[in-house]
Amino acid sequence: MSAYQNDIKAAAELKEKAGSGWSAINPESVARMRAQNRFKTGLDVAKYTAAIMRKDMAEYDADSSVYTQSLGCWHGFIGQQKLISIKKHLKTTNKRYLYLSGWMVAALRSEFGPLPDQSMHEKTSVAALIEELYTFLRQADARELDLLFTALDAAREAGDQARAAEIQSQIDNYETHVVPIIADIDAGFGNAEATYLLAKKMIEAGACCIQIENQVSDEKQCGHQDGKVTVPHSDFLAKINAVRYAFLELGVDDGVIVARTDSLGAGLTKQIAVTNEPGDLGDQYNSFLDGDYITSADDIQNGDVVIKSNGKLLKPKRLASGLFQFRKDTGVDRVVLDCITSLQNGADLLWIETEKPHVGQIAEMVNRIREVVPNAKLVYNNSPSFNWTLNFRQQVFDAMAEEGKDVSAYDRAKLMSVEYDETELAQLADEKIRTFQADASREAGIFHHLITLPTYHTAALSTDNLAKGYFDKEGMLAYVKGVQRQEIRQGIACVKHQNMAGSDIGDNHKEYFAGEAALKAGGKDNTMNQFG
Repeated sequence: MSAYQNDIKAAAELKEKAGSGWSAINPESVARMRAQNRFKTGLDVAKYTAAIMRKDMAEYDADSSVYTQSLGCWHGFIGQQKLISIKKHLKTTNKRYLYLSGWMVAALRSEFGPLPDQSMHEKTSVAALIEELYTFLRQADARELDLLFTALDAAREAGDQARAAEIQSQIDNYETHVVPIIADIDAGFGNAEATYLLAKKMIEAGACCIQIENQVSDEKQCGHQDGKVTVPHSDFLAKINAVRYAFLELGVDDGVIVARTDSLGAGLTKQIAVTNEPGDLGDQYNSFLDGDYITSADDIQNGDVVIKSNGKLLKPKRLASGLFQFRKDTGVDRVVLDCITSLQNGADLLWIETEKPHVGQIAEMVNRIREVVPNAKLVYNNSPSFNWTLNFRQQVFDAMAEEGKDVSAYDRAKLMSVEYDETELAQLADEKIRTFQADASREAGIFHHLITLPTYHTAALSTDNLAKGYFDKEGMLAYVKGVQRQEIRQGIACVKHQNMAGSDIGDNHKEYFAGEAALKAGGKDNTMNQFG
């Protein structure tokens, strides 16, 4: 017996016990409302989605072709429409997640207005967006199930038993729009206690996966900008522990932690690590510091800091800002140490922030990490900060030149130009972009591919296209031709915006509550009927 039938039976038994006072209660209506409200709390969501992520991680370990994907969303409606589209076109949400970007929270969700990605926004807005996303995903479930219930009633009324059985099967085997969210907690918004408190709020809102980075909280920068400052491993591991404790306190035992390292592009540290003996973790961190070895106290100036490293006295270079500098060309080694250390101390997945999308570069680091942790795997940012077209055209140019092919027709510095769009080089580059995710998952250990800010850019692009025509000579045709006509022809659900906002669900509830006396909004004078 399906959950739906069990709920009908249970409601019927309750109605019988309650007696005549419940005579107006329809057990099947109760079952429908329960189906439309499967997840009662954010913790229910977090436990359900954590199990999905753990299953997907195990499947990836067995077969790297089954990687996962997500798009960053800055509003519940955007996340909802993404999942509705996935179900419509691909028929399943399997291996598809949502990403919550701290950049987009800062730029779009702060009460201060648009802010740079420096953790200046209200930290509570992160948990609020998680809750909002899941509210909209749960509403997508309620809406789609409501349409199935309406179709089931119509089939029954028409006496079409085969159709009714088909729809009932869809109800009994319904796949939810609720999927895992990988949620960005930046550098933790303060010390380990602050990180723990925020992680709890995020988990209570529904987050099963929290991504945290090894930058200094009060010096945090976007991963694709200069000026990044990292922290010693002990500081970062304390925050990983804080997030794990938050998961365990709330009973989300399968919670997933993504440890992000910005060391590849970060040349600075705010503090020298504490070290107790040669070769310990603090000593390894300090070994990357840029400085001069000294032999005499005469080499020490007022305010200089001196540490013992490699059996000698090292005077690290300190900038006017008070920050210390790492030696050049140590980024890869620091990344590898960061990643191994994080995985050995509670992290489940890695995030390596790179300056370009290059499978070979990523694989070089991952292969070194896997020498120590064989099942190491990444979440990777397919970032809009990369110029994908130029990067891949240059990669193809370099490969062609290395193979001895004639590349004299191309100017490597200007390969972004439209004049190259139809060339063999451009077509090869586009194919490499198309297969980048599959290639990187197979060759470089990437379990999850995300685009951090795609819906930020699509919203800007679509709004620009509409404004350009509507406020110029096209007028209303710009909307009708560019938006509504396409919505109708492509079957975009929100063309019926009243239905999307819950009007039909409300009508059905009115009927549950008041029977034939219900005053409904969806009658013959509802203009939404023009859309079929």
